[in-house]
Amino acid sequence: MPTEDDVRRTALALPGVVERPSWGQPAWFAATLMARMWEEGVLTVKTEERDALAGTDPETYFWTAHHERSPLLVLVRLDRIDLAELGELLEESYRIAGGRRR
Repeated sequence: MPTEDDVRRTALALPGVVERPSWGQPAWFAATLMARMWEEGVLTVKTEERDALAGTDPETYFWTAHHERSPLLVLVRLDRIDLAELGELLEESYRIAGGRRR
Protein backbone atom coordinates (compact mmCIF):
# COMPACT_ATOMS: atom_id res chain seq x y z
CA MET A 1 0.00 0.00 0.00
CA PRO A 2 1.58 3.30 -1.07
CA THR A 3 1.81 6.18 1.36
CA GLU A 4 1.90 9.93 0.83
CA ASP A 5 5.69 9.67 1.06
CA ASP A 6 5.65 7.12 -1.78
CA VAL A 7 3.54 9.50 -3.86
CA ARG A 8 5.99 12.31 -3.10
CA ARG A 9 9.07 10.23 -3.95
CA THR A 10 7.55 8.87 -7.18
CA ALA A 11 6.22 12.23 -8.37
CA LEU A 12 9.40 14.15 -7.61
CA ALA A 13 11.46 11.55 -9.50
CA LEU A 14 9.79 12.74 -12.73
CA PRO A 15 11.71 15.48 -14.59
CA GLY A 16 10.71 19.01 -13.66
CA VAL A 17 8.04 18.08 -11.10
CA VAL A 18 7.76 20.39 -8.12
CA GLU A 19 5.72 20.11 -4.93
CA ARG A 20 3.68 22.94 -3.49
CA PRO A 21 0.42 23.19 -1.56
CA SER A 22 -2.92 23.30 -3.32
CA TRP A 23 -6.06 23.87 -1.27
CA GLY A 24 -4.03 23.12 1.85
CA GLN A 25 -2.87 19.71 0.63
CA PRO A 26 0.42 18.52 -0.89
CA ALA A 27 0.31 18.72 -4.68
CA TRP A 28 2.72 17.98 -7.50
CA PHE A 29 3.01 19.99 -10.68
CA ALA A 30 4.58 19.33 -14.08
CA ALA A 31 3.54 22.13 -16.47
CA THR A 32 0.16 22.06 -14.64
CA LEU A 33 -1.25 20.17 -11.64
CA MET A 34 -0.59 16.45 -12.03
CA ALA A 35 -1.52 15.05 -8.59
CA ARG A 36 -2.82 16.21 -5.23
CA MET A 37 -3.67 14.59 -1.95
CA TRP A 38 -7.44 14.94 -1.66
CA GLU A 39 -7.55 13.69 1.91
CA GLU A 40 -5.51 11.24 3.93
CA GLY A 41 -5.06 8.08 1.87
CA VAL A 42 -6.81 9.47 -1.23
CA LEU A 43 -4.91 10.86 -4.22
CA THR A 44 -6.23 12.89 -7.15
CA VAL A 45 -4.62 12.17 -10.53
CA LYS A 46 -5.36 12.85 -14.18
CA THR A 47 -6.24 9.92 -16.43
CA GLU A 48 -7.86 9.35 -19.78
CA GLU A 49 -9.32 6.12 -18.35
CA ARG A 50 -11.46 7.55 -15.55
CA ASP A 51 -14.73 5.93 -16.59
CA ALA A 52 -13.11 2.56 -17.25
CA LEU A 53 -11.22 2.56 -13.94
CA ALA A 54 -14.26 3.57 -11.89
CA GLY A 55 -16.47 1.20 -13.85
CA THR A 56 -14.30 -1.83 -13.15
CA ASP A 57 -13.15 -0.94 -9.62
CA PRO A 58 -15.36 1.71 -7.98
CA GLU A 59 -14.01 0.88 -4.51
CA THR A 60 -10.57 2.10 -5.65
CA TYR A 61 -11.35 4.74 -8.29
CA PHE A 62 -14.10 7.31 -7.88
CA TRP A 63 -14.90 11.02 -8.02
CA THR A 64 -17.05 13.51 -6.19
CA ALA A 65 -19.42 16.16 -7.49
CA HIS A 66 -16.46 18.55 -7.25
CA HIS A 67 -14.64 16.48 -9.91
CA GLU A 68 -17.67 15.97 -12.18
CA ARG A 69 -16.78 18.91 -14.45
CA SER A 70 -13.20 17.68 -14.89
CA PRO A 71 -13.42 14.40 -16.81
CA LEU A 72 -9.69 13.71 -16.51
CA LEU A 73 -9.62 13.75 -12.68
CA VAL A 74 -10.09 10.63 -10.61
CA LEU A 75 -9.64 9.92 -6.92
CA VAL A 76 -7.63 6.84 -5.95
CA ARG A 77 -7.71 5.05 -2.59
CA LEU A 78 -4.02 4.37 -1.97
CA ASP A 79 -4.70 1.38 0.29
CA ARG A 80 -6.21 -0.46 -2.71
CA ILE A 81 -3.26 -0.15 -5.14
CA ASP A 82 0.40 -1.15 -5.14
CA LEU A 83 3.55 0.85 -5.90
CA ALA A 84 3.65 -0.30 -9.53
CA GLU A 85 0.11 0.96 -10.16
CA LEU A 86 0.92 4.22 -8.38
CA GLY A 87 3.86 4.68 -10.74
CA GLU A 88 1.70 4.04 -13.80
CA LEU A 89 -0.97 6.49 -12.61
CA LEU A 90 1.58 9.22 -11.90
CA GLU A 91 3.34 8.68 -15.26
CA GLU A 92 0.05 9.11 -17.14
CA SER A 93 -0.95 12.11 -15.05
CA TYR A 94 2.49 13.65 -15.64
CA ARG A 95 2.07 13.26 -19.41
CA ILE A 96 -1.42 14.78 -19.38
CA ALA A 97 -0.21 17.65 -17.17
CA GLY A 98 2.40 18.55 -19.77
CA GLY A 99 5.46 16.88 -18.30
CA ARG A 100 8.32 16.06 -20.61
CA ARG A 101 10.61 13.06 -20.33
CA ARG A 102 14.30 13.81 -20.75
